[in-house]
Amino acid sequence: MIDFDLIIDTVVIIIVIIGLFFFFTATIGLLRFPDFYCKLQATGKGDTLGAILILFGIVIYILKEDFSFNTILVSLKIFFIIFFIFLANPTATHALTKAGLDSGVTPFKKEDLKK
Repeated sequence: MIDFDLIIDTVVIIIVIIGLFFFFTATIGLLRFPDFYCKLQATGKGDTLGAILILFGIVIYILKEDFSFNTILVSLKIFFIIFFIFLANPTATHALTKAGLDSGVTPFKKEDLKK
């Protein structure tokens, strides 16, 4: 007989681990990339995807434990948080990039490696 709880737990663990992987790679990008704009790219994309995956894994886990009205409401609230993160993180990254350009932060060029 198939144990659906074990399958759902495995899927949740995989989704959360993938989300943590994106957080980890975004952190490495923040530490390793050469300039402001590259660092913003790495953290903006990695943090957004990592947070969305981890929260989605939490939703699946909550709904697996007890499929009641309260858990559906909690899951709906988490989906609203996911939607807000999906909209707010790229917008904030774009605003920071625009502020960097307006304040005169120069992008990294290949000629900078020769110095």
